[in-house]
Amino acid sequence: MSLSNVSADLIWEITRSQNSYLVKRTQSGGVQFSRDPLNLTNKHARKYAGFVNDKAVGVVAGEKGGVVVTTKKAGSITKPSARYTVAFGANKTARKTYKAIARQVGKTGYRADLLQAAVARASAIRRSQRPVKPEPAQKLRGNAAEKAASA
Repeated sequence: MSLSNVSADLIWEITRSQNSYLVKRTQSGGVQFSRDPLNLTNKHARKYAGFVNDKAVGVVAGEKGGVVVTTKKAGSITKPSARYTVAFGANKTARKTYKAIARQVGKTGYRADLLQAAVARASAIRRSQRPVKPEPAQKLRGNAAEKAASA
């Protein structure tokens, strides 16, 4: 959303108390969260706000499994469809996925401060995509349990 003649700090100061992504909770001491798709931690903070920063990173689940990483181009302010998106497939190992995300986000100098948050978000998404294993039946232990089962 950043315009060439308006600083990101000014945009944050104007929009931080009320914007469409803000979620305020009266319970838990008035915690504030964000629904911004380019916010990796869902914390309402200037560092993680994707709509304020010229460079922002978003990690979401892919349609067919895997992870989709979206980065914001500084020059595509008026063209949201020109964002840079990279999909990491479900058939790739988790370690290769995390390494590729780390390379894209941090190693190239894009937003090194968001490297840990991006990898943690991708890890949580990959963990949620795993198939659920059925719980094994409990084994009978002790003489009293075996007698109760046989009776």
